[in-house]
Formats: sequence, structure tokens, C-alpha cells
Amino acid sequence: MNHSVWKQYILPALIIAVASAVYALGFVWCYDPNGIAFGGVTGVAQIVNFLFPAVPVGITVIVLNVPLFLLGWKFIGGRLLVSSLYAMFLSSVLIDVFTPLYDWQPMDPILACIFGGLMMGLSLGLVFQQGATTGGTDIIARLLKLKLAWLPMGRLLMGIDLAVILAVAFTFRTLEAALYGLVALYISTIVMDGVLYGIDTAKVAYIISDRNEAIAHAIVSGLDRGVTVLPGKGGYTGNDKNVLLCAFKQREIAAIKAVVKEIDPDAFLIVCDAHEVLGEGFRDYNKDEL
Repeated sequence: MNHSVWKQYILPALIIAVASAVYALGFVWCYDPNGIAFGGVTGVAQIVNFLFPAVPVGITVIVLNVPLFLLGWKFIGGRLLVSSLYAMFLSSVLIDVFTPLYDWQPMDPILACIFGGLMMGLSLGLVFQQGATTGGTDIIARLLKLKLAWLPMGRLLMGIDLAVILAVAFTFRTLEAALYGLVALYISTIVMDGVLYGIDTAKVAYIISDRNEAIAHAIVSGLDRGVTVLPGKGGYTGNDKNVLLCAFKQREIAAIKAVVKEIDPDAFLIVCDAHEVLGEGFRDYNKDEL
């Protein structure tokens, strides 16, 4: 088998299939039996199923997605739309397949929120990672991402899903459905962004010291991290003084501080969060990524 075919088509299809199964299982196991409000088109399907029990949730999701997919065709592109259709169809069908397979009983609502949110966040993160969506408001969020590239995908979905969750709670006539839905939504958002952007958050250190050369050498040779020298000037003394800039993984923060303070105990060290770092030693750039 051609390696490029496996990597470009078969592997993403398998990942989407597994993610769709996790998505469907999370819905029928955690959300539906406990009456937890669900966001997106699936949440709208919950409302339809509540009002008309004979109408399956999965079929309703497929029907509601038709106009949204037609809208997304122009902006998302053919390849992305095909993979999204695949993910949406598979996750919707699996919801209707899993529902009668077992007598899904209610559980502790907090457990349902936690595990439901984990499963939804993981599944959606994996689907988005393959450049697809599960349809519905995911497509709307994907379109908004084109204009709001700086905003994490999870935050976009949270805003859209919030309105649907409130509508589901109103239909179910219970505030608890909305409150539990918000808890699950928050958890799924955190997990999704963790899958998409990485849990090991990168850091950036600014180092001001009279021993910059020794510190830079120790970081480059001992920690295998690059260092950039920025020209600076003291605001009080007016003296020229270089500033070292170093990007590193969160788990390396203790080693960075130890190296700096061992060489110069008086060094001024500023450590900041970096939302995303692209380049050698970190992630590679992908034009289709979220």
C-alpha cells in the first residue's frame, strides 16, 4: 500500500470512525439518559425527539445538517466537506445504532457531565484534527474560524452551543439540564482545545543578566533549546543590555530557572505563557489546521 495514500486518506478515515463512535457512545451513555442539555444540531435533535419521540435523534441530525452542508460547500471546500459528511453521517448513524443495543440507565449527573464532556471533547478534537467536522454548529464554528483565526476552536463552539443548551433546558422545563449541560460543555471545550493545541503548553522566557553569553551557551548546549538575543536598554541606567528570548515546553521550566539562577543569581527572569509555538522542537505548520 502506498504510504502517502495511507497517511492522507485511510488513517484519517479510521481516526474519524473511532472518534465518531466515541461521540455517539458519549451521547447515548452520558447525555441522553440523564437529560443533560447538549449543544449544536444534536441538541436541536434532542428537542425534536423530546417533542416527537418517534423521530430518531440520528436521522434528525442528518436532516438538519443538509442546509448547513450546502452553506459550507462554498467556504470550506470539497475535500473538507466530504470528510465532514463522513464524520456527521457516521456519528449520527451510530447514535441510532447504539441506542437500542443496551438499556442505558441514568447515572450520577456529575459523573455523566465529566465523562460525557471528556468523550465529546476527545472525539471532536480528533475529528477537527483531521480537518473535518461533525456537521451542524461545528461547520458554523469552522466558518467563523476563517474570520477569527486567533480564537480557539473550543471557545467558538462554546458560544454557539450555549444558546442551544438553553433552548434544550427550556424544552425539558428544567434548569438542571442547562446547568449540567454547561458543566459538560466546559469540560469538552478544555479537552478539545487540549487535543487540538496540545496539553503541554509552551512557555517563553525573557532573561536579563550581566552573564547573558554564559546563560545562552548553557541553555543551547545543556537543554538543547534555541536562544535569541534581543537588543535592550535599561530605562533607569540608560545602559545597553541584551535580553535573551527562549521558547520551551512547560515541563522544562524548572531546568530553565535552575540554569539561569545557577549562573547568575541576580538575573531578571520573566516567564510567560505561549499559546502556540511553531518551528523546530515544537509543532510544524499546517495550513489546514485550526
